[in-house]
Amino acid sequence: MGDRPALIDGQTGQTVTYAMLASRVERVAAGLAARGFGAGDVLALWAPNLPQWAGVALGAMAAGGTVTGVNPAYTERELTQQLTDSGASILVTIPPLVPAALSAAASTGVKEVVVLGEAEGATPIVELIAGEDPAPEVALDPDTAVALLPYSSGTTGPPKGVMLTHTNLVTTVRQLRRGMRLTERDTMVAVAPFFHVMGFMVNLALPLASGATVVTMPRFDLEQYLTLIQRHRVTLVTVPPPIMPALAHHPMIDAHDLSSVELIASGGAPLGADLQHAVDDRFPNAVVGQAWGMTETAVGATIPDREFGTVPGSVGRVQPNTELRVVDTQTGRDLGAGERGELWVRGPQVMAGYLNRPDATAETIDADGWLHTGDLGYVDADGNVFIVDRLKELIKVNAYQVAPAELEALLSTHPAVADVAVIPRPDETHGEIPVAAVVRRGEVGEDELMAWVAERVAPHKRIRAVRFVDAIPKTPSGKILRRILVEQDRQAPYRVLS
Repeated sequence: MGDRPALIDGQTGQTVTYAMLASRVERVAAGLAARGFGAGDVLALWAPNLPQWAGVALGAMAAGGTVTGVNPAYTERELTQQLTDSGASILVTIPPLVPAALSAAASTGVKEVVVLGEAEGATPIVELIAGEDPAPEVALDPDTAVALLPYSSGTTGPPKGVMLTHTNLVTTVRQLRRGMRLTERDTMVAVAPFFHVMGFMVNLALPLASGATVVTMPRFDLEQYLTLIQRHRVTLVTVPPPIMPALAHHPMIDAHDLSSVELIASGGAPLGADLQHAVDDRFPNAVVGQAWGMTETAVGATIPDREFGTVPGSVGRVQPNTELRVVDTQTGRDLGAGERGELWVRGPQVMAGYLNRPDATAETIDADGWLHTGDLGYVDADGNVFIVDRLKELIKVNAYQVAPAELEALLSTHPAVADVAVIPRPDETHGEIPVAAVVRRGEVGEDELMAWVAERVAPHKRIRAVRFVDAIPKTPSGKILRRILVEQDRQAPYRVLS
């Protein structure tokens, strides 16, 4: 087992065996402990998908600490916000991001910036792992100790730290293995980013816990992705929804030998039955399925089956040791097969809560432990789960969550903006895109405003269209009537940024 490849760098072909990975995890844990890092401390990892991600993250957890992954596309402003909110004391990044990392660290509680390589002002990773002290023996309560702190917007509002315990993570891996049944013979390409709960749990933790091989991709490129599948004889393909149309229709598929693929699974947003059928037709040797969950469920609530996939249009069946209710949003009454309502989930994978936000936690998880997902759906007579809509206001761009409230708060700081509302628009390529209705208080153009936002947010959060309006429709209590704006945009779409 020790000589088997655990991780392969998709760009260079460099291989990390399981024995090497175990050694790196121990060295990172020991190096962090020597710096006083332990239980209650947070390490932020600001890097794309690289083999080093696993050693650093698992090493920090082995030292008793918490890992928060940061989107490498984040601006310095967004990085600073997450560092401040999470309370991170150590920041690990890559050489090109070191200048921004050092600047952000100077205004937060970060004590040391570690670089995966070399860069002026940062501690090289080789220095961190160079010691000879043994890894610390850490005694933690797995039910309460937070191992992973991904950020999610929950049902509304700005991003919040989701506290996932060691029990949450171990439970989720076990649940996923029951449905996907990975073994040592399996290979996956890690296309979902590790800072995202899907990337960490499905593309990293699950295969490593199963003895499988992970091929890393720092940035998605369809041709490179297909080449890696062909070269490494990949057996399981797990992707966010925006990649599924390419698998169904792109001519590049026919130029590669993808016959090794046995299961194609999509998660992050539901797919229509027609698209699922199209992918299934394109890959006759594979089954196709969907999964459903959220960051607050440590990725999963339902799962596809390795042998059968899922019923087209369905997101699969409920995971083991997981309870699911379909609840009438008006009366709170439990609904039966085929009846549509809000989906509530309860199980050992449900988060411990939002970091330092007890009120937000109480709004999402009730006193009986039921997580109110904000997703509308139903369960058919055979137990297949279908998602039909969302109660929550999140915009899903390439399966990433974008909170309208975050963009509205940012736009409200522009001197020429008096009021603003951000809404989703369906988009064939990205799933949805954020567009804005703006009440001006001064002179500003559409392109100017969109460029101003683009300088301050990650690419998936950029406003793609603007309409200037006289007023934002609201309820008497001041809540934005987004459905009116969505209908207006449907009838006369705002001009999209090219």
